[in-house]
Amino acid sequence: MDLLPCFLLVSLVLSSSHLVSANFYNDFDITWGNDRAKILDNGQRLQRTLDQSSGSGFQSKNEYLFGKIDMQIKLVAGNSAGTVTAYYLSSQGDKHDEIDFDFLGNLSRDPYVMHTNVFSQGKGNREQQFYLWFDPTADFHTYSLLWNPQQIIFSLDGTPVRVFKNNENVGVAYPKNQGMRIYSSLWNTDDWATRGGLVKIDWSKALFVASYQSFNAQVCSTSSSDCSANAWYNQAALDSGEQQQLEWVRKNYMVYDYCSDTKSFPLGLPTECTR
Repeated sequence: MDLLPCFLLVSLVLSSSHLVSANFYNDFDITWGNDRAKILDNGQRLQRTLDQSSGSGFQSKNEYLFGKIDMQIKLVAGNSAGTVTAYYLSSQGDKHDEIDFDFLGNLSRDPYVMHTNVFSQGKGNREQQFYLWFDPTADFHTYSLLWNPQQIIFSLDGTPVRVFKNNENVGVAYPKNQGMRIYSSLWNTDDWATRGGLVKIDWSKALFVASYQSFNAQVCSTSSSDCSANAWYNQAALDSGEQQQLEWVRKNYMVYDYCSDTKSFPLGLPTECTR
């Protein structure tokens, strides 16, 4: 398999948007799992665990409407089959918006599957899945979302892996009116996650641990209407180098694309798939 090409990445300039601090005490609340989730190192690191009794989760204290959000995560090591580490943005209600990273654990030495999805106005079914080209359990890697009025970009260590465009002009709903919080959870999903639920969690391998650090976000608060001076807010497309990176990932590591799944959409693929 080809080596990842080296491309010059364009840095995004922060101006009027709110810069969220990198301290978990300031920015997040542990929401479930009791002491299975802990903030460590004076707020610089967060650790979550899963045992046979419960998983754990946290959420951001604030809602955001658009942002460029980075989080470094080290995923569950070893035999993680049946576990899912979810990291996502979401609003509330039946017509909620949501932008998902889900990391499906697997047997030792098998690759993790990264599941992505986008919901707008309560409608999802926009899954794309990828194998990771690195060991996400050996060290921290940066998982990023750029969400602005024009597009959503999913990136790993600065490499774009998925772009979801705003196609409201052809009737496709796009998440742009509801503020969303950041959520993350580590939980037991062995009824569906690994090979459709065929592989169950081996509880003799517990505790299962996922760790977080270096949270960084340039965001618009839901009460603010002016982020228009920011480069990330106005970015409407990938540059040529980023486009080549995206194509490299899709060619070598994509394992599922809803836009190719004619069995799930027998009446025709979603409108955005033809754009």
